[in-house]
Amino acid sequence: MREFVRKPHVAGYFYPRDPIRLSEMIERLLPPKLPAPKKAIAVISPHAGYMYSGYVAVETIGRVVIPEDIIILGPNHTGLGAQLSIMARGVWMMPFGDVPINEELSEKILKYSKYLEDDTLAHLAEHSIEVQIPILQYFRRDIRIVPIVVGTHNLEYVNDLGNAISRAILEYGREVLLIASTDFSHYEPQKIAYEKDSYVIEAILNLDPVTMVKRVMERDVSMCGVMPTFAVLVASINLKAKKAELVRYMTSGDVTGDTSQVVGYAGIIIS
Repeated sequence: MREFVRKPHVAGYFYPRDPIRLSEMIERLLPPKLPAPKKAIAVISPHAGYMYSGYVAVETIGRVVIPEDIIILGPNHTGLGAQLSIMARGVWMMPFGDVPINEELSEKILKYSKYLEDDTLAHLAEHSIEVQIPILQYFRRDIRIVPIVVGTHNLEYVNDLGNAISRAILEYGREVLLIASTDFSHYEPQKIAYEKDSYVIEAILNLDPVTMVKRVMERDVSMCGVMPTFAVLVASINLKAKKAELVRYMTSGDVTGDTSQVVGYAGIIIS
């Protein structure tokens, strides 16, 4: 089968296309001192333009050990492709260098999921997975990914996906990091965004995916990656996760100074 090459869709827009400028920007986003990275099962990381959410994403990813293999789940902003879409083979072209897909791990996830489809269409213009990759590559160049786009709110499907991912990782037998790519409240006043997001984040920190979804629905929280986060929480619990830690929460208003309509960003480590 011909190898599929996925070209960067938001380079030069969400983050610099030039690798030198990209590296310089990530360095500016780093906190003055990072603690020694620790092993993690999963992280939850935002996916807006780096100038807005980069402080949260860079610090969160910078605080964990980056293994060679990473499964990244993001929401479907475009509406294209399958409801649950894995790009099971090929290469992602990125400014820091090409990133291969781990075909072996992809096939294992496909084997265990009833609803996941091998589909490239959902990935072509989707930014939520793409923006995680340069940050990962900044800390480790030789990574392989498994990209999964979640375009359904059917909890049976997403629960199945989380279970399939954990079964595949256990069978694979090597270190794998999970990433759920999500922003939280969209275009709310800062005070309301903080209140809503804190309510949802509390459920995530309790490793309680069902309560997380209930709270999102109860407070009408516009968390775009709630389903990727649900799947990652299910997989993490199956992989014996013991705790979750909030690394940082901020909003776009903390960057722009405009707190009338903000987007919320949280970085969480699950271990």
